[in-house]
Amino acid sequence: MYNILIVDDEPLICRGLASLLETSGLDISNIYTAHNGYEALDYVKMENIDLLITDIQMGAMSGIELMQQAKIIKPWVQVIVVSAHETFQYAQLAIRLGAKDYLIKPINSEQLLNSVRHVLLHMDRSALNQEDMISDLREHFRMDQPLPQRTEILNRLLTEKDKIFTEQMYELEEINQVSLKGPYFTVIKIRLDFSSNSKAATFADKDRLLLQYAALNIVNEVLDKKWDHHSFYSPHEEISIIIQWDETSYGDSSVDKINQLEMIGRSLHFNIHKFLGFQSIVGISQILKGREFLNELNEQVNKAIVWNREHKDHHVFYFGDFKWDIICEDPTEEDLVAQSNMIVERANEYIHQNYTQKGLTLNEVAQKNHVSPNYLSYLFKKNTGSNLWEYVIKLRMDESKRLIQNTDLRRYEISERVGYESPEHFSKIFKKYFGISPSEMKK
Repeated sequence: MYNILIVDDEPLICRGLASLLETSGLDISNIYTAHNGYEALDYVKMENIDLLITDIQMGAMSGIELMQQAKIIKPWVQVIVVSAHETFQYAQLAIRLGAKDYLIKPINSEQLLNSVRHVLLHMDRSALNQEDMISDLREHFRMDQPLPQRTEILNRLLTEKDKIFTEQMYELEEINQVSLKGPYFTVIKIRLDFSSNSKAATFADKDRLLLQYAALNIVNEVLDKKWDHHSFYSPHEEISIIIQWDETSYGDSSVDKINQLEMIGRSLHFNIHKFLGFQSIVGISQILKGREFLNELNEQVNKAIVWNREHKDHHVFYFGDFKWDIICEDPTEEDLVAQSNMIVERANEYIHQNYTQKGLTLNEVAQKNHVSPNYLSYLFKKNTGSNLWEYVIKLRMDESKRLIQNTDLRRYEISERVGYESPEHFSKIFKKYFGISPSEMKK
């Protein structure tokens, strides 16, 4: 059973789409509707949303921005975008951010149902048991394997510091279809943790190679043609990915690229665990200009993965989250803990100062503390025991309760004071939190 969220600033369209889906016979548990991006984000944070269907132009927060924010919170949420405009730029950006379809208004009912059916069917694929999966992989083992010489060249580019930019290396790249023109690059590394699955840990070497091959195929499916990338085997049961941008694509400032990379990392970890049954650790480097820095980017991902020592229950690490200039090259456990505590304390201060602000997002709190949303969410929950956004809602609800019981302010005035876009949305959150409406509490 799936939960679907429909977002459009026209209530009539929301009701129409909800009614269509309710009578479709699809395996749907709940259908939620929201009339702006901020209201929609609260649903994403508080409910187990599987599919988001959103309009692209909605006033204060566009559908594109909603997609970005939703996927920061839960990268596995699937998205279908609807728009009144057949604009290539919008469609291209939506697909690049991971939208599964881009539909033009007025929406054709059958087209929408086919699109939703396709997305839900894809989500319904579950991991095979380990023996069946290995059997299935063996059956397809004749599928194209990565070219050994290409893999060797790419690994040399990441690991060798000297004499790698000679004419001979460029010739080898050309022969083996390795195009690294950039000029902007980042590196992602996936360390496969077979020990996290007791059965996988005991497999023969050839079967572990099959699992690595399956993981590489998952990488290529997640990145698909949306990203200009090279993915390849690296030593120690790792998979490396080099992503590159040309000047034009990198100059597009409509998307926060670090957040996008973290979404990719979390999606890779999620899908490898879902379909192959074991954990992985994902390291993400910064973005640098010039292929001569590939070695440095590789060192960054290796350092980022080190933080799994301190955070064994966390699996995606961005190099820029860790203040390497204020700790030693090989940080102690005390160094790691002190830095984590400092990040949470600063975030807590910022939340207390700004929780009544309309449109406050996890991304904003993270940016003010110079860390990624993914890492901040993890640290906050680990250190305080509370989900960060649940904590924001708690502060808002406690303040609204105080205002209801101690002032004569109207509902819309209280809604404004605690940071909600509309009195109706405020009332929904209030009733969900306290079990009674604001007017019932007032009585």
